[in-house]
Amino acid sequence: MENTEQEFVSMVKEYERVIYKVCYIYTTPNATLNDLYQEVVLNLWKAFPKFRKECKISTWIYRIALNTCISFIRKEKNIPEIVSLTYEVDRVEESDETQEMLRQLYRMINRLGQLEKSIILLYLEDKSYEEIAEITGLTVTNVATKLSRIKEKLRKMNKEN
Repeated sequence: MENTEQEFVSMVKEYERVIYKVCYIYTTPNATLNDLYQEVVLNLWKAFPKFRKECKISTWIYRIALNTCISFIRKEKNIPEIVSLTYEVDRVEESDETQEMLRQLYRMINRLGQLEKSIILLYLEDKSYEEIAEITGLTVTNVATKLSRIKEKLRKMNKEN
């Protein structure tokens, strides 16, 4: 049991940024970043003994994190249009202009539907279409089509601003 706990803690530390990024996209006034993060880690812990290593661990983590956040949000039934951007996702010192561009991007992403948010988040994490398909349960063709439409939506939103 102790070995399992050490392995789990090590995994969570290694993928902490990934988990935070997924949670960040789904943050709302009623579903804070820390609440979502704790819920994801709890669900990862519950599922950890059943992880059969049939897919990459990052794919497994993304799948659980996305499903947990979406379920948490559905329970809240309060999805505002804009996420509050108090947490710096990459914790990297960037120029004010870059930070503002990132804030604007996250505001636009937050206006997308839940599946669209998931797909674009995975895309921004440099996941291949195959990995995105595996995580979301879509076909690779469907991922490509949806990504194209999402990018177009974001372009239109950007022009409106």
